[in-house]
Amino acid sequence: MPEPIASVLARAVGPDLPLAFRACDGSSAGPPDPVATIEVVDRRALNHLATAPGELGLARAYVSGALDLHGDTFEALCLLSAGTVGSLGWADRLEVLRGLGPRVLRPVPPPAEEVRPGLWWGLRHSLTRDSRAISHHYDVSNRFYEWLLGPTMAYTCAVYPHPGASLEDAQTEKVDLVCRKLGLRPGQRLLDVGCGWGTMVRHAAEHYGVSVVGVTLSREQAEWGQRSLVEAGLADRAEIRHQDYRQVRETGFDAVSSIGLTEHIGARNLPGYARFLASRLRPRGRLLNHCITRPTTTGPVAHRRGFIERYVFPDGELEGVGTIVTALQDAGLEIRHEENLREHYARTCAAWSANLEAHWDEAVAEVGEGRARVWRLYLAGSRLGFVQRRVELHQVLAVRTEGGDAGMPWRAEFARPAQPAPVD
Repeated sequence: MPEPIASVLARAVGPDLPLAFRACDGSSAGPPDPVATIEVVDRRALNHLATAPGELGLARAYVSGALDLHGDTFEALCLLSAGTVGSLGWADRLEVLRGLGPRVLRPVPPPAEEVRPGLWWGLRHSLTRDSRAISHHYDVSNRFYEWLLGPTMAYTCAVYPHPGASLEDAQTEKVDLVCRKLGLRPGQRLLDVGCGWGTMVRHAAEHYGVSVVGVTLSREQAEWGQRSLVEAGLADRAEIRHQDYRQVRETGFDAVSSIGLTEHIGARNLPGYARFLASRLRPRGRLLNHCITRPTTTGPVAHRRGFIERYVFPDGELEGVGTIVTALQDAGLEIRHEENLREHYARTCAAWSANLEAHWDEAVAEVGEGRARVWRLYLAGSRLGFVQRRVELHQVLAVRTEGGDAGMPWRAEFARPAQPAPVD
């Protein structure tokens, strides 16, 4: 005889957590004043949790609407990660299955939002397949991203200059920090690969007087970004192309910025990526690589079969910062500076989550409830990952040294000038 669902789930998660449970069989369990409540809306949630344990089962149950989280999603995930549900032994698992009954072992179809890239997408990290993977995530709705990201339309880790800084201030500080690290000056040429909606392109052209080429595999990003350049009066010195970075033919750039692209490259392509970007630089030209990393250089490099791979970033792969540095060095570049901005990304994800909640009804109407739920879970989970150091964010500055001359100060300082000189 199956037990009350809420009681079984509460026992599986572990005692003494301020989590409550409600279930479609009328059962409830947990403290009277919980931090969050997990509700089993439909028994299909149990099938998802039992047949795909861990984050994928939880994601399927939540995205499908068969399971709901009431309260702060981030706090709920923090509590779940502190519980025992992810580390149950076989005896405990069998006890849970006995309590829920054998019907939970029957697989049910995953939500429509789940993707499983196969050979029909092309070979992994080929031009065709990378284009499809990028389109899946970025060609959603520019209006949705405007609500989520705010006025800067920057979809990478912000850099908070002080505790009271807004998301917009922090994103502006991020792109300006990259400009300062690259040592940009009026008249120089910049290549921005994986340029997104053109935040870096616009900032560098407007505030540093450089000529910029930005490339992105997202058609919607390219169209939005190029339109923003025209509206800002910058189209004479900057352009955004719908193009793979590997298709850029120009060389002799003074600087290359890569902000949030490396995660899409793939481990096997990383050496070629580094060599290609190095070949685009003039002697003493600088490269700034900004990307999410994992905290080690060992173990699996992809989120294959997990929530991120199937719902957020198909074919995404994370490397350790040591692997990235090695690839850049092996491409002939000299590493001059490196820093970890992990805590800044946790705060960035929190700001994006707040934006999503502020526009929740509009977002659901624009992209559908399933996709909106994907984003709510993704942002909260990513924030938790940065807080717990399961992922990091590193900026690596490298230079194409010529005959031992890096063309840089002996000790680089990247503080913002007190009064930046205006650019005509």
